[in-house]
Amino acid sequence: MAYDGAIQRLIDAFAKLPGIGPKGAQRIAFYLLSANDDEVRNLVEAIADVKEKVRFCDVCGNVCETSPCPICSDPRRDQSMICVVEEPKDVMSIERTREYHGLYHVLGGAINPMANVGPADLNIPKLLERLQNPDIKEIILALDPNIEGEATTSYLSRLLSPLGIKVTRLASGLPVGSDLEYADEITLGRALAGRREA
Repeated sequence: MAYDGAIQRLIDAFAKLPGIGPKGAQRIAFYLLSANDDEVRNLVEAIADVKEKVRFCDVCGNVCETSPCPICSDPRRDQSMICVVEEPKDVMSIERTREYHGLYHVLGGAINPMANVGPADLNIPKLLERLQNPDIKEIILALDPNIEGEATTSYLSRLLSPLGIKVTRLASGLPVGSDLEYADEITLGRALAGRREA
């Protein structure tokens, strides 16, 4: 059974968003129905601002309001390293570590034959163009440790290795606080292969 008119359209619109199912969409719609006018207006303005002001950096593909983005235009960043990630949200994940001070390159996804996403659908040509700069000494492949991320990492490794630039990938292994018995074989194997002196 569906609600009438505007409320059902709002529920349907929220249900199309990733990670929000029908019940979550209904909860959000009814929350907005009871929210004060200022709160709803702020939400509407924030959504309009994002669509109007936010774009993708012409250099790295990250989200920004001005291009080049603040990371690409920061002269204090290490210009000799590019960390390749799948999505803009991955940039923020790495930035939160405060361990990396180089540049980024956002692919806009990963190779996924099941979803008809191939190398031609990713931001790879722009990466190759950036690698013409002789100052680039290392590419770090920081893609998700899943089948799609592994396929993309393998593809990029083969593509970039003839260029004479050091290609590395993030170390992978056991998360802190986990038990060995719950680790899958791939994770445990990588933890063993990437072991270091204690």
